[in-house]
Amino acid sequence: MDTTPRRAMLIVNPVSGTRDKAALPDIVGCVLSGMGCRLEVRNTKAPSDASAFTEEAVRAGFDVVVAAGGDGTVNEVASSLRGTRTALAIIPCGSGNGLARTLGIPPDFTAAARLLSDGKTIACDNGLVNGRPFFCTCGMGFDAEVSRRFASERRRGRMTYVKNAILDYLGYAPQAYALSIGGRVITENAFLIAVCNASQYGNNAYIAPKASLTDGLLDVIVFHTGSLIRTALAGVELFTGHLDRNMLVDSFRVSEVSISRLKEGAAHIDGEPVELGKRLDISVEAANIRIVVPASMPEFKPIISPLRSLITDISSDIRFALGFT
Repeated sequence: MDTTPRRAMLIVNPVSGTRDKAALPDIVGCVLSGMGCRLEVRNTKAPSDASAFTEEAVRAGFDVVVAAGGDGTVNEVASSLRGTRTALAIIPCGSGNGLARTLGIPPDFTAAARLLSDGKTIACDNGLVNGRPFFCTCGMGFDAEVSRRFASERRRGRMTYVKNAILDYLGYAPQAYALSIGGRVITENAFLIAVCNASQYGNNAYIAPKASLTDGLLDVIVFHTGSLIRTALAGVELFTGHLDRNMLVDSFRVSEVSISRLKEGAAHIDGEPVELGKRLDISVEAANIRIVVPASMPEFKPIISPLRSLITDISSDIRFALGFT
């Protein structure tokens, strides 16, 4: 890190994900003891516990809070660290791990903990939707319905997410939205609208491949309806990092946007389903939270494996054959 921490708090969500977390205090404690840093450990038992523990750490002048959990736990901890000097470190323990994946934080517990000594701290942006913070994405429409269904599943992971996406797709109808951006109003009949601080939802599903956590802007992704084949191609491009080139997608880069819809309903904040009103006022808070990341953050590359390369090539061939390019 840029400054060696003296006091750290580890907040563990015992029920996140599927991995055993019993060894986490020893793993993190071993790294920090070599730095002369004292560790305190808290285990969450109920919603909002992570927020309360984080606020305790900030008041006590802790240098870093280590969030060990999924995206919901990370959101709680990060929300309470906004605008403070206390840094956030993440040990990914969830199913999606959107913020950790975006920042290149490894899923291995020991490797993630070692960033406390070997990593660096950077200032990242966060978004606000109706006053509620988000760090990866917020959205409404189809992805909010998928998030609602996914949250009730006993088994998590990419395949469960894909299954729910297919089930919801079969019965989902697009909605009417009005976006107010820079004084102009854009009316859209959209399948979903995602407002992105980070590039992905989690599970390497890149909804906004060019989004940056440090540019002081949000990427607004408007996904229109299309034929089954076009939508399927978009699904492939979501996981290959090429969604921004799909003809069903419009994107805008903004510091603030207001989105109106016909009725209150489902939305999601960092993948957690919530109910929000007819109007969503969304803005960015630039460089508002300090996060521990790898010393050399990996550069995002849309195609990161031979299998994905093959899928993308097949997708391109199909698009060409059907006259979609």
